[in-house]
Amino acid sequence: MQSTPPIPHSVSHSFVNPRRLLAAIVVIAAFSPGVLMTAPAVAAQLSAQWHLSPARIGYLFSTELGAMSLATLPAWWWINRCRWRRVALLAAAVFFCGNLLSAFTADFYLLLPCRFITALAGGTLMILCITCAAGTPNPGRVFSFWILGQLLLGALGLLALPPLFARFGLSVVYLLLAALMLCCSPLLRAFPEGLPPQNLSASAAVAPLRKVLAVLAVLLFYTGQSAVWTFSGTIAAAAGLARIGSGQVLAAATLFGMAGACTAALLAAHSNSVRLLRTGYLLLLASILLFGHRPLAVRFALAAALFEFSWTCVLPFILSRVAVLDNSGRLMNSINLVIGGGLALGPSLAGHLLEKTGGTDAMLLLAAGAVILSLTLITVAGWKMYGRCE
Repeated sequence: MQSTPPIPHSVSHSFVNPRRLLAAIVVIAAFSPGVLMTAPAVAAQLSAQWHLSPARIGYLFSTELGAMSLATLPAWWWINRCRWRRVALLAAAVFFCGNLLSAFTADFYLLLPCRFITALAGGTLMILCITCAAGTPNPGRVFSFWILGQLLLGALGLLALPPLFARFGLSVVYLLLAALMLCCSPLLRAFPEGLPPQNLSASAAVAPLRKVLAVLAVLLFYTGQSAVWTFSGTIAAAAGLARIGSGQVLAAATLFGMAGACTAALLAAHSNSVRLLRTGYLLLLASILLFGHRPLAVRFALAAALFEFSWTCVLPFILSRVAVLDNSGRLMNSINLVIGGGLALGPSLAGHLLEKTGGTDAMLLLAAGAVILSLTLITVAGWKMYGRCE
């Protein structure tokens, strides 16, 4: 990748087709974290085929998640120096080759660096998708489709991969991801060459403190969300619910997650986005509280459905609120890092509390506190500014 001078404003978004850009954002952001979105099926196959211990499986997925998040670090350099289409082509090529190498690797210590490099490329593509989504006229709607695409791919993957694994083995997931990248490579030309000029000028006076608060709000949101969802099965077990029954409830709840993303897409152009944001946060908080005090089957099902619906519905409004503060592309780039940080921090803190207290209520209080603080920070960060997003 060759460094180039900053892209002139007059050509940064030349020949960008909005529909093709939307397709590129949704499709590429869906399969870039494909292994993570289908982690339960891939983890089961790693155990059955390679006989890996739970610790090694966890380390492999942590490496992949960490690499996607660490893609933020080089992006701080290239986001305003390199042409985005060149970055996209290079990342796509690395993603394709990395998955091909992973498919023909039969050793854990060779697979580990392959997955790190592949995930680093996937994280770079994700940064491009997030940054481009933030620069669209209606970022809330685009972020809704961004979430929906990932949920759909995860659901389809979890349904399709087990029978494919039974016939072809672990390599099929990596070959599918390589094939998807090859098929979608024409969409890479839909990316602009750089940040839209209106983003560079519209919010030039944004105080750095606002940006810090926005980043912390997203970190806390994902910390609370991942803490609850990771241990939702533990909540069900502590309440005495059957494992099969609770698993079916959680699987069905993902449908409500898709409904939440669709609802956000429909309401994204609503004139009172601030009220929708607060309502989404309150619904998420209510769902967390419903998980408390050993819920019976009906309350657990209601909590799970409301939880999935609310977090996927409110997240697009959070990200669009952050987008209005971004005048350089670096803020949305940082969001990629804090998403990974929140996904790692939430389960870690929740697991520690579960061990210390022996119950789930303390963990749920932690998650509820993170959600309340996230709402407070995102409100303060966008105070008297959010009108620019409307």
